[in-house]
Order: sequence, then C-alpha cells, then structure tokens
Amino acid sequence: MVERSTAAVDVADNSGDEPLTAKADQSTADGVAQNRERDTDSSESEEEQGSGGNESPGRTSPPELHSGHKLARRYRLEECVTRVDGFSSWRAVDEKLRRAVGVHLLPADHPRARSVLAAARSSALLGDPRFVQVLDAVEENDLVYVVHEWLPDATELTALLASGPLEVHEAYQMVSQVSQAMAAAHREGLAHLKLTPGAVLRTSSGQWRIRGLAVNAALRGISSDTPQRTDTEAIGALLYATLTQRWPYEDDAYGLSGLPKGVGLIAPDQVRAGVHRGLSELAMRALVNDGATASRQEPPCTTPEELVKAVGEMPRIRPPEPAFTAPPDYQRTTYQQGNYGRPSSHPGATQPVPTPLPPLQTRTGKALKWAVSALLIAALGLGSWQLADALMDRGKSDDTGDTQTTDGNDKSGDKVKPVKPITIEGAEEYVAKGSAQAAGDVAKTYDGDSSTYWRSKSFLDGPEMNPAYKPGVGIVYDLGSKQEISAASIGLRFGGNHTTVSLYATDSMSSSTSLSSMQKLGTLTTSGTTARVKADKKVKTQYVLVWFTALPYAPGDQFSDAGYKQAVTDVKFTG
Repeated sequence: MVERSTAAVDVADNSGDEPLTAKADQSTADGVAQNRERDTDSSESEEEQGSGGNESPGRTSPPELHSGHKLARRYRLEECVTRVDGFSSWRAVDEKLRRAVGVHLLPADHPRARSVLAAARSSALLGDPRFVQVLDAVEENDLVYVVHEWLPDATELTALLASGPLEVHEAYQMVSQVSQAMAAAHREGLAHLKLTPGAVLRTSSGQWRIRGLAVNAALRGISSDTPQRTDTEAIGALLYATLTQRWPYEDDAYGLSGLPKGVGLIAPDQVRAGVHRGLSELAMRALVNDGATASRQEPPCTTPEELVKAVGEMPRIRPPEPAFTAPPDYQRTTYQQGNYGRPSSHPGATQPVPTPLPPLQTRTGKALKWAVSALLIAALGLGSWQLADALMDRGKSDDTGDTQTTDGNDKSGDKVKPVKPITIEGAEEYVAKGSAQAAGDVAKTYDGDSSTYWRSKSFLDGPEMNPAYKPGVGIVYDLGSKQEISAASIGLRFGGNHTTVSLYATDSMSSSTSLSSMQKLGTLTTSGTTARVKADKKVKTQYVLVWFTALPYAPGDQFSDAGYKQAVTDVKFTG
C-alpha cells in the first residue's frame, strides 16, 4: 500500500473551465451499467462527449478478456458492464470468499495505469464504510486490475430519479450522508471528482453509499485545481436533481432533462412547486460556484465541510408518517350468500318464498317451553335463598368486625405494597465487542441531573444494531448488595424510530461475562424518551445490565455525526 498523496486525485490534466458534473456519464465503472458493452473507438463514448477533464493523447485497446476468465486464480469474470477508453469494468465472483465483486481492468502500459493503482490504494486506506470499498489493487501479467465491493441490494440514484423527484426526507438524508462522507474523505486528502447520480447508491436499509472514490477520476484522467469545490458543486447538483428531477445545467444528462437554454441556474423551488425551501436554498449555496445567486444572501458552500455545517444548521426534516390503510369491509362467507341448495332462477320467473311454521307450536315445542319455565323458577328460588343467606352472614361479620385483623399478604386487600427505590452505588460500561462508547460518562446516568448523560457513538446502520460489528451497547450498575428488582425507569435523550432496551441480572461488572450467561429480566421497545422496563419476575441481584440493541436515528451534534445513536440521562431501579 502507498501513502496518501495527491496522486489519488490529480491523475491527469484538467481544464477546469466547466463543472465536472455538468456532462453525462453514460457508463458506470463501479457496478451495473446503464449501457452494456461499448466499443472503445465509438465516437459516443463518455470522454468524447465531455466530462470536465482532458483526455490523454494515447489510446490503448482494452484487454481482450471474456466471461469465465480468472484473475489470480480467484476472481472469475462474469459480465462486462462497461468498455470505454482502453479499460473495462466487470461483474465478477470471488471464488475464494464466494461473493460478487466488481473489477476494473486495463493494460499495464495504459497511460493512466499507475494513477489508477495509486488512487485505488489510497482509497483502500480510507476504510470508511460510507464508500464502496476497494478490496484489491494488483498489477499482474501485463494487466492492472482493481477489485471492489459489489452491492446487489443497492439502487443507483439515477434509477431512483427515473420515476420522479425524491421525497423530502429522502433528499435530506442523501445530502446529509453524502456531504458527511465527502468531508471525511477530503480530511484524508482524497477527492472524488466524478460524483454523479450513477456513483451514489441507496441500500435496502436506507443508507447512502458512494462508489468510485478517486478511482473513477483516475480511470478517466480527471483532475481539478480545486477538488473540494468541485465535489461540493457535484453534491449540490445531486440535491438539485433529487428535488426537481432536472439536471441543473442546460445539457440533458443521466436521463434527466436540463434547464431551459438562456434561463440560467434558477432555484429548485422555482422549477417545481412544493419543493422544500430550506433544501432549495442549500442546493443553490452549493452550486453558487457556477455563478448562481444564493437565496437570502447566505454565503456559498465551497467545501463539503461547509456543506455539512449548513445541513446541521437546518431544522431537522422528519420522515413521513406511515400511511394508514383501512381494512377491507367485512364480507360474510356463510352459505347464505351463495346459491348452494337453491333452485336455479329463470329470467322472468318469480321464486316462491316458503312460509315458516309458527315457533314451538308442536307437542315437543310445548313440552320444551314448560321445561324451560320450570328451570327458571327453580333458579330464581335458589338465587333468592343464597342472597338472603349472604345478607345474614354480613350482619354477623359487622357485629364482630372490630375484633378481626387482616393479613398483610392477603391478595384481596385494598392495600398495595409500595415500590422501593434502589440506590445505585456504581456503574461501568459493558463492552461486548469493539471499543467503548463514553466510559467516563456512566456516572452521569444516576447523578440526579437530567441535563447530563452518557452517549453512544453514531452508527451508520440501524435501528437494529449489527451483531457482527456491534451487538449492542450498555452499562452495568452496582446496587451495593443483592436487591429484588421489579422495574427500571430509563430517561433517553433521543426519540424517534425506536429504541430497544433490555435488563439482565449478572454476577459482576466485568465485560468478560457473556450475555448468554446472564439472566434476562425484561425488554421494551419505545419511540419516546422514557423507557420503563418491567421485570418478568422479581429476581435478587447486585448487578444489573441495561442493554440497548436498537437505536433511533438522530442528527449530528458536538460529539458525533448524524446516525443511529442514543444517550441515557437518568436510570432508576425499583424493588
């Protein structure tokens, strides 16, 4: 692996006269292509249409490979998804790990082969899960190839926009997550420079991922003197497209219509009615680098970091409420609705209606009536006798009521045994896997001050936590001695989505004690800011684990970025 350097970004000369995102990229280098195999010498190739960068003067034919060819006796090529400008991109199978991967291939003597290797290795060093990961970068047998993740459950933004603009909350999530990811990449000296709708993916869990960091630009020979501004403008163009289903330039691109010629760059809320005003202004602030005028005179955003700050200053856009679907009307399904047992009707014929017999007019009916009447009379007599007997017993008990005592454990008594608050003597964070969250803040959960809290870190996936990465987060509390636990009241900082919390009885405060060896007391799922977990049965224990396995989505703050996270303000146990 190599050190990060500008080689991962500045991989070729670039005129910089027009935005890198202003032209269409009809092929996708990192996944499923919109067009299948494309001839290398075709005049319709992306680079000849213009992508903001100058092409290298030398053209090299792509390697002549076919489906079934293996690289390093491991990667079996399955399908060519892109073939352009001397390189090809494939869907392949890693036979060693039995998973789908993507592969970029180009000859070792390609003029950009060294830049592609440097960009791939620098991108792999970042290791940020918000980007499609580079798995391998190799020069072998006169070939250079880059292996990357393949996400079969992800959908390109291009495909999402084919049916219309995104819902407001989806657009907000996209710009928030993409800008945060690019800000992290630029802090490590990496730029994308080819951030198009085909490079942004939404997974089945609703997370946004970016593919082709540094590699896409290196493959196409794109560079920029102002990489941060270039990527920021590209994010603004993506947001503009999600709000309007239009590309914010005059030329059509990525299956989207451009703006009318001669009009200039107008705000999204002037293109389509009902566009969110705050997101419309945010898109203009990111695109102001191309001569737009930002609304309300806010300063332009020229770096992804500034864009992240601008998103954080906006009021949070909440997800829409789930639509209620009324149940279908009840339909009787008895034989009375059908024609079973009925004579078939003839047009024009009137069906005779049989006259029912008077009820209970036969000998059997009369006998039944007398039997029922006798039973009713007997029941009334018996009930009257029992009532009189009960009244007499009550009178006797009233006479002797002053001398009777009531057992305190009598379940029929009106008095309920009061709950007893339990004092917490100490606490430690329980770390089942990975690193601690905020181990120094656990005491803030029982200090009696609701303004202080212990917090978890921010996770990309949720609400359910990923057991392979982090099965859960929580705190073990020391009650000083064995106490009988009936419930716990837990104050939460973040509501929304849902929080799942459980109580466990354990024998120590050590994180080396596995969850499987603990006794589960109870669990609760809530969308509010208070969780009251009741124990299924009362258990005596000195140590209690409060364990979170699902966290709500919350915005960024001074401690962490936006993501799935939770914070605990107060914990109280009762016996």
